[in-house]
Amino acid sequence: MTIKDKVVLITGASEGIGAACAWEFRRRGARLSLTARSEGKLKEVGGADAAITAGDLVDPDVRRRVVERTVEQFGAIDILINNAGIGMYAPAWKAPLEEAHAMFELNFFAPLAMIQLVVPHLRARGGGMIVNIGSIAGKVSLPWFTLYSATKFALGSLTEGLRMELADEGIRTMIVCPGYVKTGFQGHVLVGEAPDRLLKGKKFAITAEQCAKAVARGVERNARTVVTPAVGWALVAAQRLLPSLVEAQMRKIYRSGAT
Repeated sequence: MTIKDKVVLITGASEGIGAACAWEFRRRGARLSLTARSEGKLKEVGGADAAITAGDLVDPDVRRRVVERTVEQFGAIDILINNAGIGMYAPAWKAPLEEAHAMFELNFFAPLAMIQLVVPHLRARGGGMIVNIGSIAGKVSLPWFTLYSATKFALGSLTEGLRMELADEGIRTMIVCPGYVKTGFQGHVLVGEAPDRLLKGKKFAITAEQCAKAVARGVERNARTVVTPAVGWALVAAQRLLPSLVEAQMRKIYRSGAT
């Protein structure tokens, strides 16, 4: 898909990966519709030509408003990037259920609701693309991040199922699985803190800008799955071929932050 002149709707676009995607897609000639809770940050990221909708994406009225505003300003939607999300560092067996529900609402049900609102516009357009920002945690379960992993596994499964459901409509889907990205994500989690060993071992960390470039390249080449950095594929392969070894290493990391 050529990005130039495409209408791209990005959720969670005020900072981090979402803001970097806005900059990268605009650089490639896209027209932007951005949503997040901070109107000021959205205006700073999107500039004068972007459609801006501030609000909490778990609110159905906000979701409807962002889609309506996009269509009103640009007449169409070509690409949906479901980026908004949040994390939780807590053992699944004792995690606060209220916060767990809140995480699933933002990480899974809000993207699903956005897809249901946007797909009719993609069908009317004769095709388009749905990009879901998952995580390497949606390929390999991380014990310090178990429930977050569950939301991202669910998002990945949704992406794969939609690909088959919508293929005849000309609508493609892509799941993006970043590893550790240098953003403010760690400071926004609902509960807990990352294990010390994880925080100290950022050998393969990437920037939000690097992640955004990988997303844009994936859209252009019609990728099914983007793992960034690419070394993450080694972890996915190791989990499938040597699960006991990988789990032993994961337990060591988990114990470094256990209380």
